[in-house]
Amino acid sequence: MKQIKTIAIAAIAITSVALMSFTASNVSETLATAYNYVKVTWAKDIHDFGEIPQGKPVSVEFTFKNEGDEPLLVADVVTSCGCTASDYTKEPIAPGKSSRIKATFNAATAGAFTKAITVNFSDAASKKILTIKGTVK
Repeated sequence: MKQIKTIAIAAIAITSVALMSFTASNVSETLATAYNYVKVTWAKDIHDFGEIPQGKPVSVEFTFKNEGDEPLLVADVVTSCGCTASDYTKEPIAPGKSSRIKATFNAATAGAFTKAITVNFSDAASKKILTIKGTVK
């Protein structure tokens, strides 16, 4: 019985070490391969407007590139509040081509803000959260 417990403990220890050896990128690459996630690179995913005036809309464009082998389609873009609007292409983006997501923020109240823009791709499991932030004076 003691020998069985020792073997079981050794197996758990080896499994734990193997799982800890995965890095975040290894897991992402493995999931992307296993589930055929879209392959997109972003120039940036956070934009800080700094100080902006109240009641005057400001915009930023987040650019991305389709690094996959298939055309990429942005299914929709969802903003975290009514004060942020988005614009994006409804046409498929060919492999190797770039596109953009435009976010426009119209500040109604003074103070610091952080807003999320969720980009949903045609592959329902693939999405990207973009962030805009700043301070309204």
